[in-house]
Amino acid sequence: MPIYLNAQLTISDRETYGSYESGFMEIFAKYKGTLLGLSESPELLEGEWDFTRTVLISFPTREDALAWFNSPEYQELAKHRKQASTGPIMLIPGFE
Repeated sequence: MPIYLNAQLTISDRETYGSYESGFMEIFAKYKGTLLGLSESPELLEGEWDFTRTVLISFPTREDALAWFNSPEYQELAKHRKQASTGPIMLIPGFE
């Protein structure tokens, strides 16, 4: 079953976050993921949006998503994201 990862981030340090961005795709490409959307100015239809960036990613399975997220190489890179931003990251199951 496909799974979606949604991250809603507030970036506080663009330079450090840039270090995260520069290494992201090289690692991400190894794990069967697809970057579906990324926006710093989504079209808000209702409610409030206080984040700097929203990212939507899909993986074929939950196991693929967790293999990427928990991989040592991604966790090393994620140190830059954690230093430079805050916000929830969640998995959302899709339908077959």
